[in-house]
Amino acid sequence: MDILIMTLCKGIAGFLKFYIIMLTLRIYLTWFPNINFYQQPFYSLGKMTDPYLRVFRGIVPPLLGFDLSPLLGFSLLTFLIDIFSSMSI
Repeated sequence: MDILIMTLCKGIAGFLKFYIIMLTLRIYLTWFPNINFYQQPFYSLGKMTDPYLRVFRGIVPPLLGFDLSPLLGFSLLTFLIDIFSSMSI
């Protein structure tokens, strides 16, 4: 049973690491105004990441025109990765 839990925790930690990469890519792409997010592959990237980012959007107000709410999302994901990684050791 312990092997199953360790494997599951490793899988969740791996998925969360992949999701952080997807979020980072999504945020970097918003810096380029000429990218059309309604065409593939940007549309799929937005469908995967925007619901998670919207959760944090209302919590932190924009500062000097910059949306800092994704920092909370990254912090939560990093915290969860640390927890699941420590459980799989």
